Amino acid sequence: MKAAIVKGAGINPVYATFKEPEATKDELKINVSAAALSNFTKNRALGNHYSSTNDFPIIAGADGVGTTSEGKRVYFLMPTAPFGSLAQQTIVNKNLTVPIPKDLDDVSAAAIANPGMSSWVALVYRAHFEKGQTVLINGATGSAGSLAVKIAYHLGAKKVIVTGRNAKKLANLGADAAVSFDMIAENGATEFAEKLNPYFKEGVDVVLDYLWGDSSLAIMTALAKAGNKNKSRFVSVGAASGQNEISLPSALLRSSTIEILGSGAKSASMQELLISIKDVFEFAATEKISMPVKTYPLTEIEDAWNAPTQPRVVVEVK
Repeated sequence: MKAAIVKGAGINPVYATFKEPEATKDELKINVSAAALSNFTKNRALGNHYSSTNDFPIIAGADGVGTTSEGKRVYFLMPTAPFGSLAQQTIVNKNLTVPIPKDLDDVSAAAIANPGMSSWVALVYRAHFEKGQTVLINGATGSAGSLAVKIAYHLGAKKVIVTGRNAKKLANLGADAAVSFDMIAENGATEFAEKLNPYFKEGVDVVLDYLWGDSSLAIMTALAKAGNKNKSRFVSVGAASGQNEISLPSALLRSSTIEILGSGAKSASMQELLISIKDVFEFAATEKISMPVKTYPLTEIEDAWNAPTQPRVVVEVK
């Protein structure tokens, strides 16, 4: 069969022939129709993620959409190595699939699953979000962040504040307030924190952070200085800024009510991830939610792999 094959750590996948998978009694063979490319998918395939395998060659792709041998459309997660989602067929544990509503097409399901799940899990299972609370989304102009705005309102947020570098994009997200920043500018972090101060004095219950880095530290600093006695849960969902480490003073935590949490495959259970994806699919199908997508055929995997992350890249397998 044809697949996107990674021949070694750090080597981008190529379109080539790979052996066909054979499912065991605990696995399903899936005829793949679509798979999205995410930073997680890329890092995992190239050997740069803690869940990566060192047994190459492998097929790239951590999740996707396809049909079972009975013709049931499903979203699937974490195919059995060395197989991945970027292939004509793959195998996956029977318990790692989610049915797809009939009103949601394959490409949309593949595109929405991961970014939608990221905010749903963070809000519901990590932050224990309650209706009527205020949410700040840092890095809201990305695919996941912009979808998080819609999900926060769907779950009952009273107020949503969005932050990021692009003021024009922030203004078009439909949030209650938008605060842009420039971390490169002199005093950029200080100015950002000052702009946030009025909102934090009113109270922010949950921060969903897709960026990490200087902007995250500025947000936590502003939260601490605002002196609001209500608890604020800061949930790290990603590190899109490229800054994996920050210098966080212990006094900031000792003098505030901030709770710092992570949200991902290790901090949430697999059941929580799958339930969240199911809920996201039902939300997307009912509310006709979509996101900008650029599709590539599997034969053009090299172009797809190097394409910009926005709009979201989905590889169609035919």
